[in-house]
Amino acid sequence: MSVRSTVRETTRALLAPKRLVPVLLVAIPLVIAQGRFSDDPLAVSLAVVDCLAFILIAPLSWRVLVPDEAAPRRRILGLLAYAVLGIGVVVTLGVAAPALLSMRLTFLTTAPSLFVSVALFLVGGWGLGRDIGLEASLSRERARAAALAREAESAQLLALRAHFDPHFLFNTLNAIAEWCRDDGETAERAILQLSSMLRTILQGVRSPTWPLSKELELMKALFSLHLIRDPAAFSLTWDVDDAAAETNVPPMVLLPLAENAVKHGPAAGHRGEIAVRVRLDAGVVLFSLENPGAYRGARPGSEGLPIVERRLAVAYGNTVKLDMVPLGDRTRAQLRLPAKGPDAGVLV
Repeated sequence: MSVRSTVRETTRALLAPKRLVPVLLVAIPLVIAQGRFSDDPLAVSLAVVDCLAFILIAPLSWRVLVPDEAAPRRRILGLLAYAVLGIGVVVTLGVAAPALLSMRLTFLTTAPSLFVSVALFLVGGWGLGRDIGLEASLSRERARAAALAREAESAQLLALRAHFDPHFLFNTLNAIAEWCRDDGETAERAILQLSSMLRTILQGVRSPTWPLSKELELMKALFSLHLIRDPAAFSLTWDVDDAAAETNVPPMVLLPLAENAVKHGPAAGHRGEIAVRVRLDAGVVLFSLENPGAYRGARPGSEGLPIVERRLAVAYGNTVKLDMVPLGDRTRAQLRLPAKGPDAGVLV
């Protein structure tokens, strides 16, 4: 740390009430004692200057001359310089200055008081300087720990995303393999559709966030893949507010919901409407996805919804919750996403 930064940091720390108040509780009685037990008109002014010199010089000189990160040899030399400086300041203010000003002997300029002043300068400066240094070091370590935690969360986020991508890809390829045996033309159209999806997915893997419109585009492509094989499997209702679609979200965080809607709805024999609705309301994006089929609760070994919940927790903290709402013979997945997007600090 540069000397200028140390000066700024030390000054701010000394002005903090937790340090300024104790220092004043020591300095004020000294000034009062100097005025009461001295008959020189400049006695009180000298005491004020002594106290200011201590506050401004002692802790700062300790931090500059004896830094915590210094090598042992440097610290020994720094301690000697600090002691010489402390003695020099006390002698200058307690002996040289009064002599130049032709002052009479005062309470703080007697020999015993000068020894006490040297001790106060050295010990007090060491205590304050070390306390400020430790506090600053702790603050830097906390900031570093927070940054490392964000990096760890970012790595975890990427790991979760990487875990999901093959899951989606393998499911789709398995479906295309079945279509190849039964209907080559359908399989060809599905492969072209999947190729377009994969280009978008690769873009998402490299991006920390992207517009919700991209996420919705992937969801619609997934539904289209299923409708290629069986156009009567379900009807799709798409009701999206254009303003809400520009909100940034973690890439592919909602795609598992679309996959689940098909898997546990039409693919499980429940015909009907799949409805996607997105609205922007007072700084919150309201997302809902309904599918046919009653909600039976979380299934043992299920991966899709737990991955969505974990990715939402990493990206938004505890501010976003995935709700699965039973609606008789239908199921609704709903989210309230902040329109400002996820916390950029935890995204890569």
